[in-house]
Amino acid sequence: MRTEQKKRPRRNGFTLVELMVVIVIIGLLATIVALNVLPSGDTARIQKAKADIATIENGLELYRLQLGSYPTTAQGLAARYQRGGYLKRLPNDPWGKPYLYASPGQHGEADVWTYGADGVEG
Repeated sequence: MRTEQKKRPRRNGFTLVELMVVIVIIGLLATIVALNVLPSGDTARIQKAKADIATIENGLELYRLQLGSYPTTAQGLAARYQRGGYLKRLPNDPWGKPYLYASPGQHGEADVWTYGADGVEG
């Protein structure tokens, strides 16, 4: 004699395990993409800072050629921005902080630098 068992109808769809596997795979792919894309943002900011500093240094050189010396540290970069249009604008660094200036500098007659993302020297 056969005992008749009620067969449950098979439902179409995904099991919990299948969904979890897909979520883990998507998470791994997102991590790989993020690790490859995020450092390029820092590289772009560093390149922008270098370009800004080169522009500021060119303005400083024009200032020196016209007035005979670099602006003092006390005068700062604002002297180049306000006086005679040596710069069209005085940009902040890519991290939103002002560029730093010293004259005389440690590496030359005038130094322009930024502390970068962490805002700390070094």
